[in-house]
Amino acid sequence: MAQHAPQHPTHVGEIPKPNTAWIWKTFWVITAITALEFAIAFVMPASTLRNSIFIILTICKAFFIVAEFMHLKHETKGLIWTILIPMSLLIWLLVALITEGNAIHKAIF
Repeated sequence: MAQHAPQHPTHVGEIPKPNTAWIWKTFWVITAITALEFAIAFVMPASTLRNSIFIILTICKAFFIVAEFMHLKHETKGLIWTILIPMSLLIWLLVALITEGNAIHKAIF
C-alpha cells in the first residue's frame, strides 16, 4: 500500500496571511465620501440643501461601517430589514420633528 502525502502540508508556527482587502476597500470608500463632504463644505453656501447632502452622505458612511465592520451584510435579509425599517422610521421622525420645530419657531418669532 502506497503512502499518500498530505494535500496541504502544515508547518508548525506558520501564520496565514491576513485578508485585509475588504478593510482597505471600506477605508477608501469612507475616505472618498469624507473628501466629498469637505469639498461641498467649502464650495456650497450654507443652506438646507447642503445640510441634506451632509446627512445623506453621513448615513452612507454609517451604512458602510455597519455593513463591513459589524458584518450586517452577511446576515439574513429578515434581520437586515428588522434593523433598517425602524432606523428609517426614526430618521423620518427626526426630520418631521425638526421641520415642525422650525415652523413653530418661525410662527412665534
